[in-house]
Amino acid sequence: MNKIRKGDTVKIRSGNERGKTGTVNYVFPKEGTVIVGGINLVKRHQKRTGNVKTQAGIIEREAALPLSKIALVCKNCGKAKRVRIKEFEDGTKKRICTNCGEVAE
Repeated sequence: MNKIRKGDTVKIRSGNERGKTGTVNYVFPKEGTVIVGGINLVKRHQKRTGNVKTQAGIIEREAALPLSKIALVCKNCGKAKRVRIKEFEDGTKKRICTNCGEVAE
């Protein structure tokens, strides 16, 4: 079970974007990276290719961030804290906030 999922609100812990919050758009578990909306923007210079209608010019898009540089924001206490995974008696697994002890869903 992943600790960070698509749609989670996360806070950036280090780097140029430190302190900013955003929503996770994509998670790449094999690479250990995520793409957060509006965070870590990079510019790509793209040339028009043939007769295909591609966007040309300078395109700004989000780049991937390592999972170690972000922290999940708990919806109950509102702080960016680590989460742990707990398995309940009915066989379900939930993410638990280490600060308040509530389910961080």
